[in-house]
Amino acid sequence: MPIPKGNAAVLMFLRLGLVGVFLVSVAQYYRPGTGFTELIFFPENSHSWELPAVRGTPHYHHPGDHAYDGQFYAQLAVDPFLRTPAIDTALDLPPYRARRILFSWTASILGLGRPYWVLQAYALQNVICWLILAWWLSRRLPGDDVKALLVWAGCLFTHGLLASVRMALIDGPSLLLIAAAVSAAERGRTWGSAVLLGLGGLGRETNLLAAVALPWRWQWTRSQVLRRLGWVVIIALPTLLWLDYLRSIYRSLLLYRVDRMAAPLVAYLHRWPVVIGQLGEGGWASPARFSLLVLVGLTVQAIYLVWRQDWRSPWWRVGFAYVFLMLVIDRAVWEGYPGAATRVLLPMTFAFNLLLPSGKAFWPLWIAGNLAVVAGIAEFHVPWIWPLL
Repeated sequence: MPIPKGNAAVLMFLRLGLVGVFLVSVAQYYRPGTGFTELIFFPENSHSWELPAVRGTPHYHHPGDHAYDGQFYAQLAVDPFLRTPAIDTALDLPPYRARRILFSWTASILGLGRPYWVLQAYALQNVICWLILAWWLSRRLPGDDVKALLVWAGCLFTHGLLASVRMALIDGPSLLLIAAAVSAAERGRTWGSAVLLGLGGLGRETNLLAAVALPWRWQWTRSQVLRRLGWVVIIALPTLLWLDYLRSIYRSLLLYRVDRMAAPLVAYLHRWPVVIGQLGEGGWASPARFSLLVLVGLTVQAIYLVWRQDWRSPWWRVGFAYVFLMLVIDRAVWEGYPGAATRVLLPMTFAFNLLLPSGKAFWPLWIAGNLAVVAGIAEFHVPWIWPLL
């Protein structure tokens, strides 16, 4: 829906305004002395088991037991090769956390190895990734189209991405790597895409699902077979090398707590009566309302991607792979208000938005598929808006 040039400037101003709202939202988590470490979610009682270097560095502690996983990856950033014996008591599940090392490494590099700056870098690298994704989407989506603006906002303000920023988690940076890998595959730069996918595997195991973005259609010529074998080696090698390093430390514990999966649809179908029951007890004012919005939104996304079927599109193939992941993720991923599913399934949300139709069907699909934006605004405490939710 192209619009006059003057209105195009208004839409560009709206994009910049939304970026400004995001940055203001981030700024509210700055504290004198501890910087942006409120985003990392260290609990009040963590002093006794923190790494000595972290304990001696000013950082924010949330009251009571209010904590989340970012604290573990932040400590790994301070000791990115697990050389300090105390790292095993600083992490809840050392072999499991250590497998996801990439974004601890990036924070360590950005912080120049100095604990205070490493913690700040870890806290803010999600913000940097969000801004890069905002720029990437602006390049991909035309600035003179209302629907493009809505797709841009639906991707950037969805709950999964804002929750990753709010709690300094690995999902936002993982999504950026996946977006870069898919973009490279779309442009025919398959070797560069394979390198990015290999790096992504060091960030999170499920990032490897994005390997379906590469054109795996087998053509039984020698060069084509060798090319695809080369992709496999490049994608798998970084993870295998790191696992070999961890094996020298943890031995038989290395595969402890491999991400649990459920039988298809079991956890998903279990979630619906739980959420509806919570709403029945607490009413619409209950935080379960956000869980319901997320369930509806993710369901719409999955149904649309299955219905659309475009095997030639790298983004569709990635989205479809994450539809399958949605069906088999464990109950623990769905639990909470609204839970971790929005973060785990971020690539599906991006694929859904980027593949929305341009006709009249866009409007109901965009609204129903992006209900998680409401939960994202509430999670991130976006000024002027979240108190109304």
